[in-house]
Amino acid sequence: MGSQEVTDWQGKHVTVAGLGVSGIPAAKVLHGLGAVVTVVNDGDDERSRAQAAELEALGITVRLGDGATLPEGTELIVTAPGWKPDKPLFAAAAAADVPVWGDVELAWRLRGPDAAPWLAVTGTNGKTTTVQMLASILKAAGLRTAAVGNIGVSLLDAVLGEERYDVLAVELSSYQLHWAPSLRAHSAAVLNLAPDHLDWHGSMEAYAADKGRIYEGNRVACVYNLADKATEDLVREADVEEGCRAVGFTLNAPGPSQLGVVEGILVDRAFVENRQKNAQELAEVSDVNPPAPHNVANALAAAALARAFGVPAAAVRDGLRAFTPDAHRIAHVADVDGVAYVDDSKATNTHAAEASLAAYESIVWIAGGLAKGATFDELVAKSAKRLRGVVLIGADRALIREALVRHAPEVPVVDLDRTDTGAMLAAVREARGLAREGDTVLLAPACASMDMFANYNKRGDAFAEAVRELGASA
Repeated sequence: MGSQEVTDWQGKHVTVAGLGVSGIPAAKVLHGLGAVVTVVNDGDDERSRAQAAELEALGITVRLGDGATLPEGTELIVTAPGWKPDKPLFAAAAAADVPVWGDVELAWRLRGPDAAPWLAVTGTNGKTTTVQMLASILKAAGLRTAAVGNIGVSLLDAVLGEERYDVLAVELSSYQLHWAPSLRAHSAAVLNLAPDHLDWHGSMEAYAADKGRIYEGNRVACVYNLADKATEDLVREADVEEGCRAVGFTLNAPGPSQLGVVEGILVDRAFVENRQKNAQELAEVSDVNPPAPHNVANALAAAALARAFGVPAAAVRDGLRAFTPDAHRIAHVADVDGVAYVDDSKATNTHAAEASLAAYESIVWIAGGLAKGATFDELVAKSAKRLRGVVLIGADRALIREALVRHAPEVPVVDLDRTDTGAMLAAVREARGLAREGDTVLLAPACASMDMFANYNKRGDAFAEAVRELGASA
């Protein structure tokens, strides 16, 4: 059953690993197709028991508090993307020759014969924004589409729902790609590669290899980032369909088979007649919201995938103009006394924070949180010349402070040793004290938020609230 399309689910014994946003829909879909479904889950808390009761009422078996043992008779495991590959359950599956699929693989296998093609996006940072830009461009071209996968509509809902799509804009994480061996996109992009989730993948090589799976079997274009050689290497290693092309994007002037920027205009030299000589204007940099360098790169990647699907140039411009980024992504909160306050709480790793810091000339940086094993020397060294001052918060702030001592010893640093609810207001006040007119106070923590906040959204909300309080008292 490993590599064949499954058409008859009746009586198949399927184990779903993990309750949650992907596990519950997968269990319900498989049960509806006639499979004998058992859900296993490590946790046995109140929430898990409520979810289990809902599934058991449908006739699905749920085993709480034991996600390690392979249930008797299992013919297939469908896993939640977050489950690490070194779990005992997967070792037992390998020993018993039982295939393991993720929710993306299941959705891919369950598509109908006339299913919409997938334009897929992965990368350490920028995935969600790029996929949303892509969906906006496709809609501007009059196509029926949705942003799906790691965001928005679940892939299972998208492929099994009533709505018919012409094409899907699909965000895929490295976790999801790890468990999706037969996925074959129309065209795909890897935006960038930086160390992240190494605790899950085990090594940078394994992480990159999982990202690279997105290119396997591409039909029209493998889109890569000229500024990130690792993405080009993944294209070289991919086994694609005959005629599929490598298409690069760059913030500089593009060569043939590339998209880039010339005098403030986004330009296509990949999807034009006679690309050695011709170029097509797509949009202006000012059509990108916000026009920070890393976001212009996202727009170029989205444009490349849309153009690979045959979208006209005007739809790229109209789609980019219509796009509004999600909250907490380099969002301008307010100006107070000539200082701009910007919330990029979504910058939860060093790579994202580096892109954010590169967007401004003179910065008071609010940083810190949970480092997740990251190191900060490279980030601080690259950004030192832009820093007016730094305010540090969170559990692992000492790691950033030490990097600042090594690479930016002249930059003033305020180290806030508090995690109470007033800590963000204190951080914003300290930042105001360091800032001069024309500066940007930037929340780009380079760390996860869970030491002080429920998630990065709550951290961004606290920052915005503190800025509003500051403005009211100004």
